[in-house]
Amino acid sequence: MTQPDGKQVMLLQPKQTSIARQGMPQFFGVSESTVGARHLSMNLTAFPPGGRAKVHRHKDYETAIYTIAGEIILYYGPHLETEILMGPGSFCYIPAEEPHVAFNLSDSQPATALTARNDAREQENVVLMPELDTEELAQRIAARKAQA
Repeated sequence: MTQPDGKQVMLLQPKQTSIARQGMPQFFGVSESTVGARHLSMNLTAFPPGGRAKVHRHKDYETAIYTIAGEIILYYGPHLETEILMGPGSFCYIPAEEPHVAFNLSDSQPATALTARNDAREQENVVLMPELDTEELAQRIAARKAQA
């Protein structure tokens, strides 16, 4: 099979998830590797009950998230000090280089989000930030879930 060149209409129907660099199961959709896209990627993230991403940022590109089901908390900022709750029907914009981590607020129900980025390479520009993925963060997440 030849590498797609981005010059034809293509239909994708991923049957199973793969684990993204951020640590979450994703149905990988549109990207450079799948359709030859040059400036766009779009995936479906399937947060399992209690699931959470690794702290990361996206080098040089923006992210848009649309929450389909469940409730997802996003901590963001230089020290992950700011919180937003993404519920069904909400759109979220994350600027390039913004440190963030997302997690499913529920330990019993899955959550699903559609993610689009202006980078066709998508995973290659995910930068993990283990220095922010601390025990203190794990305690904050546990405390936030206990409030729900």
